[in-house]
Parts: sequence; C-alpha cells; structure tokens
Amino acid sequence: MHLLNLGILAHVDAGKTSLTERLLHSAGVIDEIGSVDDGNTRTDTLALERQRGITIKSAVVSFPIDDVTVNLIDTPGHPDFIAEVERVLGVLDGAVLVVSAVEGVQPQTRILMRTLQRLRIPTLLFVNKIDRRGARYDDLLSAISERLRAAVVPMGSVEGIGTREARFLPGLGPGAPAVLAEHDDELLTAYVENTVSHDLLRSALAAQTRQALVHPVFFGSAITGAGVDALITGIKELLPAAEGDPQGPLSGSVFKVERGLGGEKIAYARMFSGTLRTRDRITFGDAGEEGKVTSVSVFDHGTDVECDSVPAGRIGRLRGLGEIRIGDSIGVPRKAVEHFFAPPTLETVVVPGPDADRRALHLALTRLAEQDPLIGLRHDEVRQETAVSLYGEVQKEVIQATLADEFGVHVTFRETTPLCIERPVGTGAAVEFNKKDPNPFLATVGLRVEPGPVGSGVRFGLEVELGAMPYAFFKAVEDSVRETLGQGLHGWRVTDCAVTMTHSGYSPRQSHAHQGFDKSMSSTGADFRGLTPLVLVEALRRAGSQVYEPMHRFRVEAPSDTLAALLPVLGALRAVPGTTETQGALCVLEGVVPAAQVHGLERQLPGPTRGEGEWESAFDHYAPVAHGTVPERARTDHNPLNRKEYLLNVTRRVA
Repeated sequence: MHLLNLGILAHVDAGKTSLTERLLHSAGVIDEIGSVDDGNTRTDTLALERQRGITIKSAVVSFPIDDVTVNLIDTPGHPDFIAEVERVLGVLDGAVLVVSAVEGVQPQTRILMRTLQRLRIPTLLFVNKIDRRGARYDDLLSAISERLRAAVVPMGSVEGIGTREARFLPGLGPGAPAVLAEHDDELLTAYVENTVSHDLLRSALAAQTRQALVHPVFFGSAITGAGVDALITGIKELLPAAEGDPQGPLSGSVFKVERGLGGEKIAYARMFSGTLRTRDRITFGDAGEEGKVTSVSVFDHGTDVECDSVPAGRIGRLRGLGEIRIGDSIGVPRKAVEHFFAPPTLETVVVPGPDADRRALHLALTRLAEQDPLIGLRHDEVRQETAVSLYGEVQKEVIQATLADEFGVHVTFRETTPLCIERPVGTGAAVEFNKKDPNPFLATVGLRVEPGPVGSGVRFGLEVELGAMPYAFFKAVEDSVRETLGQGLHGWRVTDCAVTMTHSGYSPRQSHAHQGFDKSMSSTGADFRGLTPLVLVEALRRAGSQVYEPMHRFRVEAPSDTLAALLPVLGALRAVPGTTETQGALCVLEGVVPAAQVHGLERQLPGPTRGEGEWESAFDHYAPVAHGTVPERARTDHNPLNRKEYLLNVTRRVA
C-alpha cells in the first residue's frame, strides 16, 4: 500500500475546503458534500470555523485512490493563521495549491508558492471556480507563470468557462514539451527532432513534478465537480509516495496538538522512520523527555481508527504524552527546527471582563498557546496582565471568540502594538565581587556585552577557566543571562549580541563537625541567578541599547491613474515606496512600512484605489525607531534596573 501525505493550501476563499469535500465525495468517503456556507464540512470541525466560514486549525482526513492512501491536510488560508500552515509543511510529501479562476493569483498565493518552491515540495495547481462568472483561462495561465515565477504545464483546456456547464478537457497542451525539455536532455533531443512520444512526455512530467521543477495546472470547480477526476488522477500519478523505513530508527515530528474530551493531550505526528507502537516508551523534544504512548490511531477512509502501531510514512494520533509540544521530534531528530514564515510582530494585552475568573483565563490562554507555539504569552504578575503575540486583527477576534465559546471567559483587548527588539549600541562591562559591598550574594560575576551580527541571536562565552568553579554555577549564569535579556533597558527582548563572562568566583561548601551544610557561608546556584541580572543590566546600561521596530516589505498593485491619490495615504502611514513599475494599466509599488501601520493601510487601500488595489506584505527586517518617543514595554520581572526594588523582591533586604 502506498501512502501520500497531501496538503491543500490557498489564499482565503479560493475554495480549498470545498475542494477537500469534493475529493472526499469522489473517493466515496462521504455520501453528501458539505458546504462552508452551511457549516457542515468534514474538516472545519470547530464551531468558530463553521460560524465564520474559514479554516483556523489544520485538519487531517484520509481517502483512498485505488492502491494509494492519501492523508489530506486542510490548512488555513488567512495569513493571520500562517503558523498552522508552517507546521504542516514539514510533514508533506506533496501539495495542491488552489487558485480562484475569478480572483486569480492573490497575495497569500504568492507567499505560499514561494515557500513550497524553497522547500522543494512537489505541487499541483488547481484553478477552482471555472463555473463562476468572470472566470479566466488564457490570461490566468500567463499570470500564474509570471506572478508565481513557476514553470507550469497546463493539463488540459476548459470548455464553457464562466458558466454552470463549464468542464475540463484533460490533455497536455502543445506548449508542454518546450517547458519539460528545459530540464530533460533526452526530451530536448526528441523535441528538436520532432520525435516526442506521449509516454516520454508523461514520464518526464511525473519525474519533474516529483522534483518540484514543474507544476501541472488543472482547472475545475469544487462545486460542480468539473476537473476533479483529472486532479485525482494527477495526485495518484504525479506526486511521490511517502518514504521511510519501518524497520529503521524511530523518528517523527509533531505538527499539531489538541485536547480530548477528558482534557488529555492528543499529538498528531508524522513518522519518517521506524514504527511507533502502543505502550512504547519514547523520547521527545529538545530535552529528551520520556513518555509512554497509551494509545495510537491512524487515519483511514475518512476517519481515525485505533491500531497497534504507526509505521514510517503515516500520520498518527498519539495519547499519553502529557508534556509533548508542537514541533517536538520523536526519537531521533530529523533536522533542526526551521521557521518558514516570520514570527508574530504584534502584541496586545488581554483585558478580562468584569465577571471573568482570572485563573480560568490563565488556563485557557495556556491551552491556546500550547496549540500554537508561535503565539506567545507574557504574564505580568505585578499588574495581573497577560499579553498575547499575534499576526493580525482577525486572529485577535478569533482568540476572543474561542475564549468565550470554548472556555466561557469573556475578554476584550487593548490596542495592538508592534513587538520591538533591542540591540546593544556599543560595548559595556560590569563586575561584582563576592563578599564585597554592595554585593549581598556569595558569588563573583563579571560580564561584557557587545553587539553581534544581525540575526546572530544571543551568544554566551567564557573568558574564565571552566574549572574555576562548579559547572552548575556557570550554567546558572548562562541561563540567567538568556532569561534577563528577554527584557532590556526599554523592556524589549535584547538580541544580536555577545555576552562574555569575564570574572567568576564562589565560596566553597562549608560544613562543621557533626553538623550539616552551612548555607550562610556557601555559594549556591541561587546566588549566581540572583547576581547575574544586576551585573548584566549594568553592563547593558554602559553599552547602551537601541530599540528597533518590525518593518514589513509591501507590494501594492493598483490602477495607474490612482497613484496620485495612493501616495499621500502611504506617506501618512509612514510607508516608504522603493520601486514603482507600470505594467499596462496597472502600477506596482514596492517598499517598506512599519508593522504597526499595516492594518491601517489594508483598511484604507480600497478608498484611493477604487476598490481595485491589491495589498501584499510580510515581515522583512527590524529598523531603528526614528519617529516619536522610544516605545517602552512594561517589565514583568523583578526589575534589575532598580537595584533597591530588585533586592527587596529577591532577597527581601537591601544591600
């Protein structure tokens, strides 16, 4: 039996979930096709998904194509839920990218295609909605090739496009040999000699599709079923089967975590090697934690069924691993965790309603965060507040509705603000010595902070002998350094820097005859954890830090005659156009804009562009804050910037 883990991806409203329903119906898994509008689709199981008509969480459903079992993963289309898509990409053998025949290539389509190409995931394109008024064929094929920068092979033609009777006529077009010959010397020779056979052409098409060199394009309609049979044939014949040795070392990856009816964790994992069995004790995560799998189920014919094992290539639902998280490797790590999309660049503070139970809110937010690791939580115990990082305003609305519907907790949010970072400006050093005023800790710590290359993160090094004191004390210093740099001089995360330990010292273990360990005269890890933040922020203060705000690179397509009205709107929201290009009646502007202004620009764009403007943006880089006052972020730690306050909180006394 062959296996194929297939992702369905698209810009929102391109008809992705409807196509999933049609595929399941064509395969005989469901008797009646669900409707997104009616809220009865198989993969949109959350009440909120049914209400809003959008996919929020990825869902897995299985169906057979002859001797091939396809695990179909339906992913969200809205850019605010790109984290869900990111996790799915790492477990796919192939993908179907859905494009609307009416709206054409849209911003999210371009972002997804670039990522699929970078990861070399074999991808078929399905142009949906050929039965809708305004559907296009020839010019849309050209737009797909140009705007997606992809080598595409039309898999047939369309008859009656734009009508309810529209149908897809399979058959490789006359341009296919030229596209395929670019990557195949044998085919190129046959093409020049005019001896190209159908078998040679199909063989080259399958080979190049599996290598992600070309992308077959099918046209059809998920509503009427036109073209879907041809797509199913393409999925079977052109996409590669899942690989993996069931007898090899155990290796898998968790891409989704949800809670069962009893509150237990259920992990969705793709196995790349080996076979995972019920009652196996396995290791998972970076820390190599251990857990026992209490039950296993796999996806088969539209549902999940209990079984004894999950072999390589399959996706399983695992129970019993209470500490497992999204992104964890199972057994032997396959590769380092890679982020395909930018992290969230916005943050908002959750404001509980007048009757909200704060403990219930904390639990609910923690449950949401464990299902989405890119959505971070930041708790402020002093102010009794929780901040949530996110991608956009729609995500904020979904979090609010989820808290109310699933957890019975009603909240509102403060204004969304950008998530800034800090970087050191220069080099600074500080040291405090053991048993010398004003140091109340039995520890000597000296640190030097200096700038690092952009994107280097935080590097920790030693200029002292590793054997100068117990290793646990060095580990306490390094851990404290990394934790303290989560909040810099202005409260933002400090990154792209090198921290070097320049001085160390401790009081050896003291004990007396017939007595135990004397804590008052002996250093412990708590001394180093307590002193390090004071030394580090002093070194950082001497080095100085600069606050940087997230910047998005944007692309706007609008009618050329609206440019004069559009530029002032961009300028008012601090968008800086970099290039302007005219393409016929369209004008394309590219540039950068602060992340904080993206939502405002998206709302204002329809006005000056008569509703014809198309906006695309994604995080690009951080830039120094150049306008207004430097943004400050409220601290959630013991505030080592205020020595008196810090010592009162940590030691309950002032040095």
